[in-house]
Amino acid sequence: MKTLDDAPQAEPAQNEKVVVAFVHVEPKDLEEKSSAETKLVKNAKWLARKWGITNVILHSFTHLGEEKAEPERAKALLDRTQERLKSTGYRTLQTPYGYFLDLDIIAPGHPLARVYKEF
Repeated sequence: MKTLDDAPQAEPAQNEKVVVAFVHVEPKDLEEKSSAETKLVKNAKWLARKWGITNVILHSFTHLGEEKAEPERAKALLDRTQERLKSTGYRTLQTPYGYFLDLDIIAPGHPLARVYKEF
């Protein structure tokens, strides 16, 4: 379901052996002195290394948070994060921004299969 009128058309996709980062961007994450973007990059890389993979998917997950960053600026943070991961050898994708998506996720029963980090 499209949540932003100007969101581009989305197509179904399937990926395997990936780290999926559910990312909620708050206004404070966009402040000049915020380290949220760097921490997101480092945490995604850390978890991917733990699993021995180089595939990362960034998924905007803002609908459950109390404070939400402006959509354009939040998307820009995800775009920068994607580019930073790609520049260090990670295959990085984003789920379509501006949608509520149907997601089917199969995750192993392992402590590192579901990691929560707040920064």
